Amino acid sequence: MNHHRSLLGGIEAGGTKFVCSIGHPPDEIHATERFPTTTPEETVRRAIRFFQSQPQLPERIGIATFGPADLNLNSDTYGFITSTPKPGWSHTDLAGCIQRELHVSIAFDTDVNGAAMGEYLWGAGCGLKNLLYLTVGTGFGGGALVNGRPIHGLVHPEMGHLLLPRAEGDTYEGHCPFHRTCLEGMATGPAIQDRWGVAAEELPEDHLGWIFEVHYLSHAVVNLMLTLSPERIIMGGGVMQQKHLFPAIQSKVLSLLNGYVQSPKILEEIDQYIVPPQLGNDAGVLGAMALTMIQ
Repeated sequence: MNHHRSLLGGIEAGGTKFVCSIGHPPDEIHATERFPTTTPEETVRRAIRFFQSQPQLPERIGIATFGPADLNLNSDTYGFITSTPKPGWSHTDLAGCIQRELHVSIAFDTDVNGAAMGEYLWGAGCGLKNLLYLTVGTGFGGGALVNGRPIHGLVHPEMGHLLLPRAEGDTYEGHCPFHRTCLEGMATGPAIQDRWGVAAEELPEDHLGWIFEVHYLSHAVVNLMLTLSPERIIMGGGVMQQKHLFPAIQSKVLSLLNGYVQSPKILEEIDQYIVPPQLGNDAGVLGAMALTMIQ
């Protein structure tokens, strides 16, 4: 990972907005531009123009994208956004378009794997090799690092589509078009909006919706803890801006585990085990830059 003086580029390719940056992360960022995600042609062209307008092209560009995405280096569609529900973006050759125009090395991964890498290098995951980054917002995503590298596999993990027990008294039919009542269908921002008729930030802290939210997020966290055994779980995204969720989730996770995982990090330091991210609004684009350090 001895790339810290290289001039690096990052693209946080989000379903709502793109963020492009260039510099020496994490502290020396020369330029950043944010713009809405419109059509693939317009949005990718704008990202390319951002780098072309800089005094010098970066040596490498990391792309941390919404998905699903093809991360298989041996695939004919490596670097593509694949079967996404975002209109117009299915089968978009995101990495290939940028590489062909700029002629620089590209690192390509999911937005959550990028965020996990950023927190691992410069944020809440510093000093750890195995961690989990979860984002709860417009969708639900999870990125896992094992020995400092993101898990891929057959495609890439889709932690947002875990199937979980329904909360007692919850009759909501679910928001996911594929699975209805999976984690993403029950606990994301759009699910909250659809279920209660108001955005998450407008729900009072004592609203029933937060009891349901803690139920689903805590069950997901426990399942992922028992599957991956991360050294820390970092939870970000718009919904997790409600800081009262953290102690509630920490307490519920302890209750669900019921003493089974005998680690002081769980039993005595749960408030340091399930934590918010440290990189804030820059996590996505810094994470994209971080990807260039392992690919």
